[in-house]
Amino acid sequence: MRHYLLFYDVAADYLERRAQYRREHLELARASQARGELVLAGALANPVDGAVLLFRAESDDIPQRFATADPYVLNGLVTAWRVREWTTVVGEGACQPI
Repeated sequence: MRHYLLFYDVAADYLERRAQYRREHLELARASQARGELVLAGALANPVDGAVLLFRAESDDIPQRFATADPYVLNGLVTAWRVREWTTVVGEGACQPI
């Protein structure tokens, strides 16, 4: 298993528009968490200009599929997204502990 970070850049009106899509977005996130894929997720603060989601998976396919199905992405609340592998070496759950 490896860790992957999914980064979201969000639209300027994200806070105003997210309410109508939030239930679907959270259902998608909770389903991914229940499958053991999504570890942590949340919006960046001060300013709210993005979000970061941490996945534990065999490949970056899991976070990519999450993003392409996310109502925030599909409805333009997320203006750009990218997945990066994260080499974790220290801490509980590190994928490559040293």
